[in-house]
Amino acid sequence: MMHLLPKTNIDFLKYRKAYYTLFALLLIGGVICFFTKGFNMGIDFTGGTSVQVKFNAPVEMADVRAALSATGANSELQSYGDGSFSISEKSTADEVGVVQKRIEQALDTMGTPYTVLQTNSVGPAVGENMTERALWSILLSLVFIIIYVAFRFSNILWGVSGVIALFHDLFAMAVAFSITQREIDLVVVAAFLTVAGFSINDTIVIFDRMRENIRLHPKMSFGELINLSINETLSRTIITTLTVLFALVVLYVFGGEVINSFAFAMLIGCLSGVYSTIALTTPLVYTWSRGQLSDGSNPAKGVKSAAKPAAKLPAEVRREEAAAEGYAPQKKTVTKIKRTRRSKK
Repeated sequence: MMHLLPKTNIDFLKYRKAYYTLFALLLIGGVICFFTKGFNMGIDFTGGTSVQVKFNAPVEMADVRAALSATGANSELQSYGDGSFSISEKSTADEVGVVQKRIEQALDTMGTPYTVLQTNSVGPAVGENMTERALWSILLSLVFIIIYVAFRFSNILWGVSGVIALFHDLFAMAVAFSITQREIDLVVVAAFLTVAGFSINDTIVIFDRMRENIRLHPKMSFGELINLSINETLSRTIITTLTVLFALVVLYVFGGEVINSFAFAMLIGCLSGVYSTIALTTPLVYTWSRGQLSDGSNPAKGVKSAAKPAAKLPAEVRREEAAAEGYAPQKKTVTKIKRTRRSKK
């Protein structure tokens, strides 16, 4: 496996109180931000007017956006690739005609003939329904992640700690959108769910390494075992995250307005996910278990391992593990017994 970093021996658990303090500050600051600035919800959640038009000649999306911006209204623009565009604005049911007229006046300034295909009004009842479904989708995803991790590692504390780290990531994304007042639509909700899946993947990788190290190092303390597992997977985590971040930066810079908010949400979520996996998930497991697993002494009894016990490993592997633990291999003592052959008389 490729290693970006040399072998590290960082004591991550040493700073767990600082991690918890930063988490508490994020919660307090985020709640204050939510009440003071709120969120800029899109028409998918608040309701509005959507006008679909088709130009008779090819036009640039940037030109259409510039014409709409000249009106001073905040319009969402989506292209369908065949000269058709969907233009949406926040409005009430009584303002549908006014919004459509303003959009048509803006498009007239471009000088390219077009046809209005349809005009739709999204009412507040539909927006409330979409909001409820979005919240339920996020909540159910967190519940099923708890069940999956608890079932896989036979310990519900591991699943709960993983979901708390996921909550940290989603909360950090929500704070970022509240501060920047970026519009939240269904595409952004998809980014939230994507980050949840990406972040829990890193957590499961560390949990798998912890379970393997419990079998390989039964005499190691639980804290040392956690630090060893994080250090062993640190290079993999950084390589995976950098690969995703490179793609997201390209989407954020060159992807255009349609997916800009999606890329922004993913950037915040991926960076937060790497931090929370190391700084929240495993420290919470250590704190709640008081440095031990469910049996109170032997970590191997806290998590079921699908691997064979160490006693059944090949002799070469057992000798390597014994050498790593500081035990010198014992030499076999061979006693030669001399037999005296009596000659027959």
